Amino acid sequence: MSKYIFKCDEKEYCIESDKCDELINDEEKPVEGFDVEEAFRLLNESDEIEFMSEYYQEACPACLDGVKEKQKFFKFFEAHYYIFTKNGKYIISDVDKAYKGQSFNKLSAAGKVDDSYIVSFIICANCMDYIIQIENCEV
Repeated sequence: MSKYIFKCDEKEYCIESDKCDELINDEEKPVEGFDVEEAFRLLNESDEIEFMSEYYQEACPACLDGVKEKQKFFKFFEAHYYIFTKNGKYIISDVDKAYKGQSFNKLSAAGKVDDSYIVSFIICANCMDYIIQIENCEV
């Protein structure tokens, strides 16, 4: 089990890898070899990841905070980074120490990667329930 402590809105929060509600992999082009522990390793080893407050029109399904009060927007914390794959298998992330001095274009030209994905951590600001979402994207 891994932990990650982050600051947002001048407060400190903690999430744990074994409390992940769901890892949502891309439906059309899923990534192999990337799991919650790897997602946390990258969080813990990087200085570049910053959580920001975001507001959604849907409440957290775990706690439904604000639903009774009929709120129109619900607060979450969110952070993102990119991962790169070769033939659908996870290779490296843009926040990985080994990526320093690299770029997707350099790695692609060298035949080391062929696709990119954005990894999103979406955390309920009330109960700290969270998901990790992987979506295919172009860099």
